[in-house]
Amino acid sequence: MAANESTHHFITLLPNTIHSLTHSIALMADHQAPLSSNNPIRFGIIGCADIARKLARAMSLAPGVTLYAIGSRSIDKAEKFASLIGVSGTDHEIIKLYGSYDQVLEDPCVDAVYLPLPTSLHTQWAVKAANKKKHVLLEKPAALNVAELDQILEACRSNGVQFMDGTMWLHHPRTIKMKNLISHFKTFGQINFIYSTSTMSVNPDFLESNIRVKPDLDGLGALGDLGWYCIGALLWAKDYQLPTTVQAQDVTTNCTGVILSFTAAFHWDISSNNTAATIHCSFFSNTSMDLTISGSNATIHTNDFIIPYQEDSASFELSCGAMFVDLHIGWNAVPEEVSVDCELPQEALMVEEFSRLVRGVVYDGVQPNCKWPEISRKTQLVLDGVKRSIDSGCKLVQL
Repeated sequence: MAANESTHHFITLLPNTIHSLTHSIALMADHQAPLSSNNPIRFGIIGCADIARKLARAMSLAPGVTLYAIGSRSIDKAEKFASLIGVSGTDHEIIKLYGSYDQVLEDPCVDAVYLPLPTSLHTQWAVKAANKKKHVLLEKPAALNVAELDQILEACRSNGVQFMDGTMWLHHPRTIKMKNLISHFKTFGQINFIYSTSTMSVNPDFLESNIRVKPDLDGLGALGDLGWYCIGALLWAKDYQLPTTVQAQDVTTNCTGVILSFTAAFHWDISSNNTAATIHCSFFSNTSMDLTISGSNATIHTNDFIIPYQEDSASFELSCGAMFVDLHIGWNAVPEEVSVDCELPQEALMVEEFSRLVRGVVYDGVQPNCKWPEISRKTQLVLDGVKRSIDSGCKLVQL
């Protein structure tokens, strides 16, 4: 069946894989029925990238949310993806499959879309989605540059739809706990230095054929795929104050110029609150997701800030007032491990928060929340600064 045929398939969810969707019978009776405040927010997934499997599961776990439609470039690809996420054709609960992206956007029952497409396609499809009044949950990196992201954000603003990028770790309760600690000046003191890594050791096939190393698909490479997290962590720690300068170093690219590995240094020269930071992102090193924030009175550190070791709990180390003992043969205290339980995986919490904001727009008439678009834009601005430094031969860039 051709990708542009206006044909959809009805398929159903395995009950042991996707939780019960309480509105399914109503949808079967009347797909044009308007939403009420008790109905779940109905998601369409546009594109069947591997990460979409994780978000499909998140939609099954988050309250007040349902996966309603899947769109791919062909109906066969949509069916294959549906099978991968545990969908069968024998139960009574219905999902719609479409053989094109546009068909998802044309469906009046789709409230919001999740877009896990290559970064080079984000502007085209996020703008299209916003123009169709669909709320936009966009995979990171949000865009190739801030000019493209501004097109997306303006389309969302002018159409009154909510925007959020897919940075999951920001929604974890551990992140909230760490933020509370570093914001308590008496305990933590001034933030002097931040260190963050995001690395993964890929195989030769990845370096040859993965979309993250293709200049026409995800041309930012490790900067977009991994650097988005580290840059976001620096900004998060600094209450989204932009750094004054950035300078890249130790850059490795492939033969097409896509970034495979880099280090970057950042400085905040703000009156009495100067801070330095370093990040390292690479496709060549063993998996790491480190975040260390050093204050004048305390330090926090975690090895798994992007994806926790376990989805139902996470921890970080807190060290306060550390000093050497007499003769410098040891420390006066070991770091405290602070554990935080998580009732839902962070990706489900992200979907839940996004849907809560969408519900406010749809039912309460509130304006779309501007916090998340602003976070995305500031992250993109700093990412652009790193890219400019790399393109200039690693010169210092003023932001």
